[in-house]
Amino acid sequence: MCDSGVVCTVKPPVALQIGDVKTDVARPGVFAIDISFLQTICINEILFKNYYTAYVTVRIQKRQVQESGQSQLKWYTCLRDHCLMSDPHTEEGSQDYFSIFRHQMSCKPDDVVGVRLILRQPSPVWINFTIEDIKIYQLGSENSQLGVHSVISHLPTMEKSVQSEEGLPDSEKVSSHVQQMWALTAMMQANQTTARIGRFDIDGCYDVNLLSYT
Repeated sequence: MCDSGVVCTVKPPVALQIGDVKTDVARPGVFAIDISFLQTICINEILFKNYYTAYVTVRIQKRQVQESGQSQLKWYTCLRDHCLMSDPHTEEGSQDYFSIFRHQMSCKPDDVVGVRLILRQPSPVWINFTIEDIKIYQLGSENSQLGVHSVISHLPTMEKSVQSEEGLPDSEKVSSHVQQMWALTAMMQANQTTARIGRFDIDGCYDVNLLSYT
C-alpha cells in the first residue's frame, strides 16, 4: 500500500528479459513495477526513493469512454527514460528521492486506473536495482503542493552541477536541487520540537569546566 498518498497496490518488480530468466546467465537490465488504484485518479505527483536505477519510464493506464458509452482501458507512455543517475556507473543519484510531476508528462494523467514504472540500469556494476517508498498524490491534494517531502539521503553540491556549458543554469538540475531542498525543509519542520535546547546544559545544570569567564 502507498503510505500518506493515494491508496494503491504496488506489485513486486518483474524482470523484463528476452529468453529464460531462470537459465540465462545475463542479468535483467529492465524491471517493471505495476501500481493499481481502487478508483480512477488524476495524478499530480509520483514520489519515490531511488535504488541504483539509472532511468525510469512512466506509463499510465487510462479509462476512456467511447461514443457508444462503453469504457475501455488504454496504455500511454507519458515519460520516457527519465534520468535518475547522471552516470549509471557512479553513485550520484543512486539513492536520492525524486518527484515526477504532471507537467513533466507528455499526456495528462487524468482518469488513471494504473501506473507502470519501467526501470532500466544498463551498467553491470550494480547487481540489484529498483525504486522504493513509492507515493502517488492526486491533483489538488495538500501534500502534492509541497513537492518532495520525504527525507533525502544526501544533498548534492549545486556549484558542481548546476552550471551548463554556456554558463547558464541547467533547468532540470536546478529543479532537482529545489525539490531536494524542499524535502530537507519539510523534514526539519516535521521533526521540530517545542523543548528548549541548551548548548551545554544537562537537566538545567552546567559543567563548570565548560563555562568561560570574562
